[in-house]
Amino acid sequence: MEMTIEQKLMEQAGMIMQERGHASVDLARRSVLGEEVEQASLREALHYFIEGWNDFLHPALISLACDAVGGKLETTVELGAALVLLAGGADIHDDVIDESVIKGSEQTVFGKFGKDLAILTGDALLLEGVYLLHEGCEKLGESKRKTILNIVKQGFLEISGAEAAEASMRGRTNIPKQQYVDIIRHKVAAGEIAMRMGALVGDGTPKEVEALAEFGRVYGVLMSLRDEFIDVFEQEELSHRLEKEVLPLPIILAFADESRKSALMQLLRGKITEDKIEQIVDLATNNVESKFLVSEMKKMVDQLILRIQNLRYCRENLELLASATLEDL
Repeated sequence: MEMTIEQKLMEQAGMIMQERGHASVDLARRSVLGEEVEQASLREALHYFIEGWNDFLHPALISLACDAVGGKLETTVELGAALVLLAGGADIHDDVIDESVIKGSEQTVFGKFGKDLAILTGDALLLEGVYLLHEGCEKLGESKRKTILNIVKQGFLEISGAEAAEASMRGRTNIPKQQYVDIIRHKVAAGEIAMRMGALVGDGTPKEVEALAEFGRVYGVLMSLRDEFIDVFEQEELSHRLEKEVLPLPIILAFADESRKSALMQLLRGKITEDKIEQIVDLATNNVESKFLVSEMKKMVDQLILRIQNLRYCRENLELLASATLEDL
């Protein structure tokens, strides 16, 4: 894979993710498409989702962690495919909860097939993911198998709890910053799951396993915080979050500023237009708390890079991923 200096860091990060994760994504897709599903509408929904689901992130993190400790990358493909399916099932259920009809330019399974079929499609993917996970773990020793199964179980329970906590905050504008960030930290448990699995499969030392697990967690937080800023700029996403979800963190922070609160409330009434977006962005990003959040993110990146300095391999790719989270903020 060749990368040029002119390419933005996020573009380079995307290339790394695709290169490292495509084998697992391909396996996950073959696994679902190869199943004999008699019910036509469920089969159509499963095929619709899996053919467009390119979750390179989680299998790439497993691969990078395994590589960082000198492990054999082929041992991570099946485990990566399992995470692709588990994350996919959870994503569909999340769309049902949030009533997300469109993502990007494509209809979600919920938007195209309705709530009932979306729930059943998510269930089927979760079952397929658990099956692949057990298949992949069977090739490991007893100790690793039990450890990895427990990591995944506890991690997804943590994610479910965070989603429930977030759902309880819909419609609120007075959410404490730390409470919001804590929920984000729990929601991104899959990043830690992936990198802890990769480091364990690669026979990393206890220190290496913990360093990489922390990288996965903090990287997930950084990416989520980056998305919180991006969503302020996106008209459709902001409109949906205003109606169905929790507002982006920079807007929550702006509400804490009494000098901005009234103007922001007025802008968020009625339809979110392009003209309103410009004003909302200014109020949400040009305030002390939002700027301080970006400075906190920069410190997190510096600490993360320092934390992985003693890794034997693959450190440059991890440093690039961490640095990319700050691009254009």
